[in-house]
Formats: sequence, structure tokens, C-alpha cells
Amino acid sequence: MEFLNDLIKESGNKYASIVDDGISGSDINGFVDTGCYIFNAILSGSIHGGIPDNKIIAIAGESATGKTYFTLGIVAKFLRDRPDGVVLYFDSEQAVTSNMVKDRGIDPKRVAIMPVSTVEEFRHQAISIVDKYNDSKDKKPMMIVLDSLGMLSTEKEMTDTADGKNTRDMTRAQVIKATFRVLTLKLGAAGIPMVMTNHTYAAVGSMFPTKEMSGGAGLKYAASTIIYLSKKKVKEGTDVIGNIIHCKLYKSRLTKENSMVDVMLHYDTGLDPYYGLLTLAEKYDIIKKVSTRYEFPDGSKVFEKHVYKDPTKYFTDDILKQLDEAARKEFMYGAVAPESTVDE
Repeated sequence: MEFLNDLIKESGNKYASIVDDGISGSDINGFVDTGCYIFNAILSGSIHGGIPDNKIIAIAGESATGKTYFTLGIVAKFLRDRPDGVVLYFDSEQAVTSNMVKDRGIDPKRVAIMPVSTVEEFRHQAISIVDKYNDSKDKKPMMIVLDSLGMLSTEKEMTDTADGKNTRDMTRAQVIKATFRVLTLKLGAAGIPMVMTNHTYAAVGSMFPTKEMSGGAGLKYAASTIIYLSKKKVKEGTDVIGNIIHCKLYKSRLTKENSMVDVMLHYDTGLDPYYGLLTLAEKYDIIKKVSTRYEFPDGSKVFEKHVYKDPTKYFTDDILKQLDEAARKEFMYGAVAPESTVDE
């Protein structure tokens, strides 16, 4: 409609568009595969989905819950799927080393580590980069990571510390909120996904024990998805070989909030692509559990550990197709779960 286009031009809003042409920054054009089917499912409602390609996802948890390892696994998968892709990794914890990157199978030539210490530093650098990217004609797939928001100070806090003041910066939440007010729209328009880690703490004054994410309400509004992580160690004999990460969906604009899944994070190989699928398959009668074994459609009965040792043998294309439909019912709004009934 020419009249509406003329009004948009008159407004000077470079992000505006007619809905029929697609909404810049809001419409999701694709997903970033996380490398784990069940984690993809809780984020997007499909085992083949994952992180929206133009949104912010926050991965929050207490210290040593595997947030950095988790994030590096997503980075590795992003780069494997996009041979010309790059990642800007803002590191406030100084925790990522070149050996960590290489050990995760990540091409070190396509990752830039950006050390930052304050929210203002991150804001200036991230916005400058995204603006440059938006103006570029030769765009390559790009992901931004911030690890972690919880460790970022503010310029005021740095100045107060240098002056010997032992006071808390009460404006930090406002600075963070202002940062993401600007950055969210720019990332969406550029089609850049952002993965951010953050710390959680026990909420004071709550009637029931609950966890809260640091950074104030601004981040909660800006993030499309917020996942809380907790963990338990997995041993093989006396050796700890990894962690089972319990993931709870605190916020999502795509899938059902408060959904929960478990994923397996191996210390040597990263996220297990198939872990957690048996639980979903059993719930939707795709695979039946008989005593301590799982019975597959071909009649074979297999122990869980043997299934995950040779997953491609058991998770056939047909079973994965059924699991994808089950994921839609389990995690998407408006889908009917197996125990639900519809009045006739």
C-alpha cells in the first residue's frame, strides 16, 4: 500500500515495515541449533530448532553449573553449521582460554575474545559492532556472547572503588536496562543471536525458596528466553565424567514457561545430542519402558546406557520425526499433550 509506505518513509524509522512484508527484528527467520535435540525442543518446540536467530537468550545459574561449557558447546555448533560464521565473545570473567576453545572443537580463527569489565564498555563496543554490521554489504553469520553479565561492574562502581569507597552502585540495574533497551532492537534488525550467561541468587523475603537472576528487571524484559540451570555430577566408576544439567524455562516467548528437561554435559565431548529423548519418547508412547529396559518399535529391548552409547542405531529418522511432533505437543502453547482430553 503506497500510502502506508509513504507514512513510514516520512517517519524516518528505518526499522518500520508493513506487516505483510515481515516485521524487522521481531519475525524469526530461523534457529541456531544448540547441538542437543531436547534443549532445542524446550527453546523452540522442535528438536530441529534451537535459539531464535535474532533474539537474546540468557543462561543463568549458580557458580560452577557449567554455563561457560554450555555456551561454548552452542558456539561450536553455530560455527560448524556456518563455515563462514564468526563469534564475538565478550568475556568479563577471564575464564575462557585458547585451549578451552580448541578443546571444544571450535575454530579459533573465527572467534574473537573481547575482554570487558563494565556494562558501559560492553554497551559501547557491542552497539558499535552491530551498527557496523547493519551498514555492511558483505554480511556473514555472526553470534554475540556475553559471559557473564553478573561479573560486569559499572563505571561508577570502578570510580568509587578507586576512591576507596566501599559502596554498592544502586544505579547498576538502570544502566543494564538502558543497555538492552538499545541493543535488543539493533540485534533483532541485524539478525544476530546473542547468548548471555548470568548468575542467580536466593531471593530474600520470598515465601518459598526461589532463585532470582542478577541485573534487575531490564534483562528479564529484553531476553526472549531465560533458562535456569542446576547440575548433578555423573561418575563412571570413581571418575567424574560430566554433569547432568537440569534446565528450567523461566521465560519464553515461544514455548511453555516452567518447562523442564535434563541434558548431559560431558567434560570431553560437550553436550550429548540425544540425552533426554528417551524421557520424551516414553511419555508419548513412541518407545515403551519395560522394567529396566526400553522397547523399540522393532521389538528390541535395550538398556538406557546402551541406547546412548549408539544413539544413531536406535533414534532412526522415523523415531526422530515422531519425537519432533511430541516436542511440539510438549512445549508449544496450544498443543495437546497425551494425557489431555478434549470435550466432544
